[in-house]
Amino acid sequence: MKRVLVTGATGFIGRQSLAPLLERGYDVHALYLKEPVEADPRVVWHKADLLQTEAAAQLCAAVQPTHLLHFAWYVNPKDYKNSPENNTWVQATLALLQAFTENGGARAVMAGTCMEYDWTIPQDVLSETLSPIKPATLYGACKTETRLAAESYAAQNGVELAWGRIFYLYGPHEAPPRLVPDVINSILAGRPALCSTGEQVRDYSYVGDIAEAFCALLDSFATGPVNIGSGVPSTLKEIILTIADTLGKRDLVHLGARPAPVNEPSRIVADVTRLREEVGWSPRYDLHKGLQETIRWWKAGA
Repeated sequence: MKRVLVTGATGFIGRQSLAPLLERGYDVHALYLKEPVEADPRVVWHKADLLQTEAAAQLCAAVQPTHLLHFAWYVNPKDYKNSPENNTWVQATLALLQAFTENGGARAVMAGTCMEYDWTIPQDVLSETLSPIKPATLYGACKTETRLAAESYAAQNGVELAWGRIFYLYGPHEAPPRLVPDVINSILAGRPALCSTGEQVRDYSYVGDIAEAFCALLDSFATGPVNIGSGVPSTLKEIILTIADTLGKRDLVHLGARPAPVNEPSRIVADVTRLREEVGWSPRYDLHKGLQETIRWWKAGA
């Protein structure tokens, strides 16, 4: 029996991973801190705080997972990029990997970020093997530190480790201040959606696709960094106007009303060759279908 421990299971991506894992035949054990998500009786829930000493050891001793899918991290949209909380999650993640290994764990997949890459060098796509690593935020730096230490530990202890670098995403349960929910909720409320010019090119994916990509990665033999994205470039303007057109309210979109963030590159797109060829995964949702699902969820009252 494949038994997986999912951390961050009530989070944006984690909650979307539970059903695909069950479909793949996993015995799913999910971690929560406050309240679990809508309970599927096939999921076994465990309450634990991974930042507490011995929590990971006690959890892994109780669950005895063969697989680990680790999403938990500090992700408050207000300050996650440079919060000191990132440092605490480096140590918590490495303690979890050690506990997982000591209790017979065989394969772990952890969530990284496209912010690990050097964004100062213009690149058509960001590649796991060719693009340099030089994070500009504490979040990216701590993810990189974690990956390097985890890869070293896994290699020394005979554990398979894959590192999924997440690009941009949207979908149900996203934090309201972020781009897609902000535009949707502004338009639904009849307020102007104040945006930048939207010329930046990004690799956006529907969260359900991202969760399924992680499940496929867990079920594969791929190790090391693997980009988790669509590989499809979209301008922010295209995303914003697709939302507005779906709602029939393009007149509420005010492009150029806000300045674009400083020190961010004009283009961030994933090279998804490893994800497609080694993991054997490709997205099910294109931009229009994903945004329609997301709008439907927000319309239903979130």
